[in-house]
Parts: sequence; structure tokens; C-alpha cells
Amino acid sequence: MPGVEIDNVVKAFGATVVIPKLSLDIDEGEFVVIVGPSGCGKSTTLRMVAGLEAVTSGTIRIRDRDVTRAPPKARDIAMVFQSYALYPHMNVAGNMSFALRLAGTPKDEVERRVRTAAEMLELTDYLDRKPRDLSGGQRQRVAMGRSIVRDAYCFLFDEPLSNLDAKLRSSMRTELALLHRKLERTMVYVTHDQIEAMTMADRIVIMDQGVVQQVGPPREVYSEPRNLFVAGFIGSPSMNFLDGELYREEDRIRVRGDGFSLPLPERLCPRVEATEVRAVKVGLRPEHFSVTNAGEGDFAPIELAVDVAEYIGSNQFLAARLGPNPMTASVDAGPDAAPMGSGRYFFDVNRMYLFDRSTGLAV
Repeated sequence: MPGVEIDNVVKAFGATVVIPKLSLDIDEGEFVVIVGPSGCGKSTTLRMVAGLEAVTSGTIRIRDRDVTRAPPKARDIAMVFQSYALYPHMNVAGNMSFALRLAGTPKDEVERRVRTAAEMLELTDYLDRKPRDLSGGQRQRVAMGRSIVRDAYCFLFDEPLSNLDAKLRSSMRTELALLHRKLERTMVYVTHDQIEAMTMADRIVIMDQGVVQQVGPPREVYSEPRNLFVAGFIGSPSMNFLDGELYREEDRIRVRGDGFSLPLPERLCPRVEATEVRAVKVGLRPEHFSVTNAGEGDFAPIELAVDVAEYIGSNQFLAARLGPNPMTASVDAGPDAAPMGSGRYFFDVNRMYLFDRSTGLAV
């Protein structure tokens, strides 16, 4: 059953159209993450669902009810913002219960909901504390608790972890995923961080310039990107792109470019034979390089001129060049290995991607 339906929605600010036409169905109980670079329209989309931005045209339905022109309070949603926006003079319990008390909810019901949310978020021992006495992660949990006590049908999150440090963001991602399992509610989460999207979402919506580029489970958008934008945005470090040309050598199709010649994987050969595309972009993910050709895979040698080797414990990031082309590789060289240098490396060609150079679409 659709939980949130966005049907042909257009958003314009005067003569400037920021979202030309957007359609998206979010299932009931699903955790959907909308991700994209700054200015892509993801926060505007969330604010239209919340009723904080007016829709220029189109329809928004929540729980099969048209809420396009309904005020925020009539949409059965709860929203968590990037800013905690806690009342400094109120303690945690007061902040979490404020909206309920304002709505005239009976006192015993207010206490029950606050207690339940506090237990869920591990805030029971902090209910009497003021926001100034809490850490950043605890303040963000209070902001989430303030939304949870409302018992809304749909929860909206607008980059709620961007103010936290890296360690707190990691732990809060886990807490949010667990919270979704406990609540079993529809959640829509907006972020520019593709790691957050990959680790939390049931489905990811990738946007660019107000247009949805691809929708799918994290594994699908990573392994089967629809176009160059998705391929370059999903994955860390980003995918490497090389200009190439397809040709046949004896009984195998290959792709060559300045400084490289690689055989095509079997999965791509039927697609190439069925199309007229010859000028392509070759996509090589950094994590599919290796220092040896041992193990499973179809490894092809590649000569890399390494400029910088960054040791991060589990592996090394190489800032290198393949001919004149800049290249990033992530190789597992062992915890005691010396910094890797220029020389022969290997790439698993089964993990190669091809894109039409003129359209940017995956071959």
C-alpha cells in the first residue's frame, strides 16, 4: 500500500523551475532516502511533503488522502530538522512533550508517550536535564523523541546528522535504522551523504537538478547504475571514468583508450553487440583494483603511476595516473605493507561499467 505518493509535482520559485516534474511512490512502512548534491531539490521535495512549501502543480497523497493543499498539522507527519531547535529553558521531558501539551493531550497519555520514546532512545536517565547538559548525539535523540511522541504516520528527516562528528554520525545511523524497525513507520530521509543513504535505506532516490535519476535498493544502484551521474555519485571513493572506444580483437570485444586496453566482461558483450555505440565512458571502481591477480575474478593488468599512497589501516588509497588519466585505487596490501608505488596492478574486468559517451546512459 502506498504510504506517500508524489504525482507529477512541479515546484517553481517565480520563473525558476527547481523541480520540473516529480513522481514517486513510497510504500507504507518503507525507509526511503533521497540523496543528491546541494541544490538538487531533495530538501524542497521533503518540505512539499511536509506542507512547508506550496506545490506549484501536481498532487501529494499521504495514506491515500490528498494533502496537496492541507496544512502541516493535518498531514499526520512528524519532521526532524538539521537544527535540533530545542527549548533551552525546558528539560528533556518538557521538550519532548511540548507539542502534546499544546494540543491538550491528557497528562497521563503525555507521560506514557514520553516514557516510551525515552526508553526507545535510551534517554530515560536524561529526562530532567536541560539541552546544555547533553552531547550533540543526545540532543539529536531528543529532537527525534519530540517527533516520536506525536505517534505520526510518516516521519520526515531533513539532514538530521550533518551537525554531528563522524563517529556520532556512524552510531546515529545505526540508531535510526533500529528505530525504523521498532516503529515500523514510513520514513523519508534527505541527505547529501551517500554513505547514510547506502547504510540505512530500503530504497534510495538519487536526484540531480530536480530530476530523479534512479530509484532502487542500495545494492542495485551501486551495482547497476543507470547513468554516469549515479555511477559517480554512489560509491566512496567515486568511480573512475575513462574515454574509450570499443573494438574487436580476434574473438573478444575490447575497449581501449589513452594508456589502456581491457577485455569486456561477458555480461556486457551482448549489450554492446546489440547497439551502435562505439565511443564510451569506461567506469572502474577504486575498490575493484588489486595488487595481485589471485582469487576469484577475471583480472587484467593495468600500469599505474602512483603519486600519493594514503594508508588508512585496512587498505591504501592510491592517487595515481593511468596514462594521462587521473585514477583512484583502493587496494588491500596488508596492515604492515609499505606505501604502494608505481607499477603493475590488476583490475577485475567483471566489475567494469560502460556508458554511452554522448547520452551518459549505461550500455
